[in-house]
Amino acid sequence: MAGLRVPRRMPKPKSKTKTIEPVPIRTVAEGKLRHIPWRSVPIEDLNPLLQRHFVVGQEIMLARVLLKKGCIVPKHSHANEQITYILEGALKFSIDGREIVVNAGEVLTIPPHMPHQAEALVDTVDLDVFCPPREDWINKTDEYLRGGGKS
Repeated sequence: MAGLRVPRRMPKPKSKTKTIEPVPIRTVAEGKLRHIPWRSVPIEDLNPLLQRHFVVGQEIMLARVLLKKGCIVPKHSHANEQITYILEGALKFSIDGREIVVNAGEVLTIPPHMPHQAEALVDTVDLDVFCPPREDWINKTDEYLRGGGKS
């Protein structure tokens, strides 16, 4: 058709992708507000079946734990209250003389000083909340997690 103008193609905008710097594991500043993308928190390889990364607040800690099927978290206890929320997969806990399977979308609360063990029934992603923060994780003195990960 005569006289019809075809609009020029606009060049694609340049990517606005920001480089995200890794967040130090322990960067607690009293009263400091922080916004932290998970992808900026370094993932720590503890053994061939277990990885984690975590963010520490003043009085609380949030950890994202990645467990491959068959991973065993050996029996242990700690002074910290723990809440575990399974995002994907399932963990079988041996705790308080019982076996409890916690599936995706479910929560388990573990009181301080209660011995517990866990096994990943399938590849699992969980969020663990600790109060107060786990000093053994922060200081990397959690040898019970740094073994082979399998029984």
